Amino acid sequence: MFTQYIYLHGFASSPNSAKARDISDRFSQIKTQLRIPDLNAGDFSQLTITRQITQVAAEFSNDSTPVTLIGSSLGGLTAAHLGQQYLQVQRLVMLAPAFGFLSHWLPKLGNEEVQRWQEEKHIMVYHYGEGRSIPLSYNFVTDAAQYQEKLLQRPIPTLILHGKKDEVIPIEASRDFARSRPWVELVELDSDHALGNAMEEIWQAIRLFCQLP
Repeated sequence: MFTQYIYLHGFASSPNSAKARDISDRFSQIKTQLRIPDLNAGDFSQLTITRQITQVAAEFSNDSTPVTLIGSSLGGLTAAHLGQQYLQVQRLVMLAPAFGFLSHWLPKLGNEEVQRWQEEKHIMVYHYGEGRSIPLSYNFVTDAAQYQEKLLQRPIPTLILHGKKDEVIPIEASRDFARSRPWVELVELDSDHALGNAMEEIWQAIRLFCQLP
């Protein structure tokens, strides 16, 4: 049975990120197509999780071809909500998924900075894909607040790969998520949020889980 594979890059990242390129190369080697949409959509300033969900869903085949989503960080969180909303999504792989994203990110900005963001409507965010700071609308926060992990209850085969030294999204977030969902397999890696030193391990886990050649 043909499966459509789609990779979702992380926040303030791009299809040219190290992880996206690494996984794309490995898919090429086994002659399997992997689509990597640019979730910045040419306008990072107006990014929301809702926009990402709509954009990725538009990539799904019109027939009932099963979809496997591989998502990194915020792309992982987006993949999880796509899996909840679309039955076509039959399998999920999440790399350091950004569960509780706002609860980890906003405290690092500090109350004053968040308040200023709310008042001025935009905050400058360093965009790794662009190599420069870009204004991000406060709509990102109000939109993200509605995407709660407790809504994710569809029993879809899920593999999470998360670094034990993750400094952005603590591994506890994935442990909590997996604990109450028996359909989720969590693999803990000796790595940080970037997972750069664990790509071979990640690929072997993906290959096994997705039954790739």
